[in-house]
Amino acid sequence: MKKSIIVGLHIGFWLCYFVLTIVLVVLSLQGENNAVVEETTERVLYFTVIPSVISYYLFYFFVFPKFRKKKFVLTIIYALSFAIGASLIGHLLIYIFLGTESLTGREESMTVGFTFGSFICLTTGFVALITKGFITWYEELKLKEELKQQNYEMEMALVKSQLDPHFLFNTLNNIDILILKNATEASTYLNKLSDIMRFMLFETKTDKILLSKELEYIEKYIALQKIRTVNSNYINFNIIGSSNGKTIAPMVFLPFIENAFKHTTNKKLDNAITICIVIDKEFVKLKCRNKFNPNRKLSQKNSGLGNTLIQRRLNLLYPEKHTLKVEKENEYYSVKLTIVQ
Repeated sequence: MKKSIIVGLHIGFWLCYFVLTIVLVVLSLQGENNAVVEETTERVLYFTVIPSVISYYLFYFFVFPKFRKKKFVLTIIYALSFAIGASLIGHLLIYIFLGTESLTGREESMTVGFTFGSFICLTTGFVALITKGFITWYEELKLKEELKQQNYEMEMALVKSQLDPHFLFNTLNNIDILILKNATEASTYLNKLSDIMRFMLFETKTDKILLSKELEYIEKYIALQKIRTVNSNYINFNIIGSSNGKTIAPMVFLPFIENAFKHTTNKKLDNAITICIVIDKEFVKLKCRNKFNPNRKLSQKNSGLGNTLIQRRLNLLYPEKHTLKVEKENEYYSVKLTIVQ
């Protein structure tokens, strides 16, 4: 939502609040002399208006985040504390600017006044929660629409990138050669390729999938890449931690892994590609490091999924819940992606 609209919502609310307050004061003071009107106006300013402003923005910035995180006990504690505190500030302002005689009337009247002030602060705070909730809902709605469009673009880019004819033809050719040597093993790899294509075409339609499925897909993809070389130590792939019950956006890690294979030309090197996925209670981390030839120029059409598109998708999927660090050091290219669960 545009800042001008948000500011307009705040201004609109306070204009309505002030107009309503003025109308109530005028109606209650009809026939009174100027001194009474002036004193009452000051009382209303210190007793309701200023505490309401304080309460409104305390609820807006501090209570709403607790409510959104479903911390309902803390929400109630914060709400009551802020409302009572704002009401106390109103009494203090009356004491400072109107003198002790304004507070030394009947004790019962003071109690009623304090209770009423707290209620007014709670009411304005509740309005603040509604306002903030509406703004957040609207922004999330826009984000979902953008994410939906972005997912479509990502899906098309991934289909073009992952179902690359070169990858398919090379894999099928390797499997065809393997059939003459070991038909059983060739059948296993053919099933892996079939699973990969099925995964990409059908299981990536949802916003979240089980992390275990994502890892299974990555393992099959790596297995297919391994049949293109006789060096069994070419790739070092490890998973640390348990994926039980965890979910993740589909194909978040794969673009980095795919780029590692595309940019690594010397398959005779041990540990030319090192991939490690660390699974913790609070985060999932990908560490991908590959050796590359800095003098080799890769054509744009075969360069894999662009970093700009990858970063934009991450920003939409995990706003403020991910860190991405990409480094080139000597002849190594490394990616570290951490996603907070």
